[in-house]
Amino acid sequence: MIRTPEFRDPAPRSLCTDCGISRLEDAAACGRACQFIAPDYPRLERSVHGQSRGDGDELFFGPFEAMYRARLRSPKQGAQWTGITTTLAARLLETGAVEGVLTMVPDADDIWKPRPALITDPQDMARARGMRMGYAPLLALLEDAAVRKLKRLAVIGIPCQIYALRSLEAELGFERLYVIGTPCSDNTTTENFHHFLSLLDEDPAAITYLEFRADFRVELRYTDGRVRLIPFLALPISDLPRDFFPLTCRTCVDYTNALADITVGYMGGQGEQWLLVRNARGAEMLAGLGDEVILSAPGSGGKRAGAVKGFIANTERAAGGLPLRRMPDWLRPIVSWLMPRTGPKGLEFARARVEMKAAETILHLRREMPAKMKNMIPGHVWSVAALYGLAPEQGERRGGPGDRSDD
Repeated sequence: MIRTPEFRDPAPRSLCTDCGISRLEDAAACGRACQFIAPDYPRLERSVHGQSRGDGDELFFGPFEAMYRARLRSPKQGAQWTGITTTLAARLLETGAVEGVLTMVPDADDIWKPRPALITDPQDMARARGMRMGYAPLLALLEDAAVRKLKRLAVIGIPCQIYALRSLEAELGFERLYVIGTPCSDNTTTENFHHFLSLLDEDPAAITYLEFRADFRVELRYTDGRVRLIPFLALPISDLPRDFFPLTCRTCVDYTNALADITVGYMGGQGEQWLLVRNARGAEMLAGLGDEVILSAPGSGGKRAGAVKGFIANTERAAGGLPLRRMPDWLRPIVSWLMPRTGPKGLEFARARVEMKAAETILHLRREMPAKMKNMIPGHVWSVAALYGLAPEQGERRGGPGDRSDD
């Protein structure tokens, strides 16, 4: 069974991705839950995982017990990759570990528009496969779950949704909560995304699949079975509006969904998926797949520093818009050929993306909302950005430039 009820209108908020909390009867819960007000990652990481992030790769990716490259032995039809995320949730329903799953399904009139859904039949998890682009109030369904007296729940969500969920978890009263996280997707509105598709192809309605891959190319699939690969440098980024990605997504401080029990993404996967098992509950979910999933050690290669420095320089020059890299047309094919061969790969690529997001957060908030920096930027973001000479200025960090009380 899939329930996609209507929601009350959201309470007006600044820096809001409409996670759904402002649509609850207690809309004031936003003040206790929102990632974009005063996030406290060390406290919540200790609450969820029993420890806050350490040094090394935990500084970049958050607490974890194990990391893998992964794929399902038999890929699921309609999956964005092989279907690991939806299969994890389906298995929880099949075994009775949970009574329902909060996730996204496509809108009835638009395959790209996300629609929050409460799924109780494992067979219906097939509807949740694939990527959506846009905002959807997933956590508003918490009220529906409460009305139905569901006590064991799984949630599949992006970082800003999962931060809010974890902030309110103690108040929600679930007997069991399983959290499957996907990395941040640099979200935009569904309308903006349709405009992007129209720039990629004369017949955007024929595009059924889009994925930004770790080999610096975008993969498109079409209704007639065609597959097309577009190098990042050939994308029509210069034709997009300056606010294509809202300030919320340009100032995301949790690209890897550190408060999930298990994170399933692509950044460190090198053509497969990247799994971070963060705690015992995440390990339990992965074990539930048995030999359906093929695991291997993640790889790493190339050097990220040049790419990150270039991104930072372009972001500074963009003055609040998209970080464009201008180059002669004749040079683009050469650089596009070089990037997958010499650029960062695997975990080095994932580290690069986290460093880029850290720098982007600081630069955009410094330009557009400097008064919010003190409370919005966690200590781990400053630590990552410090590798590139980005340090807090006066008043930008709680307690002063040298304060590490939130690390």
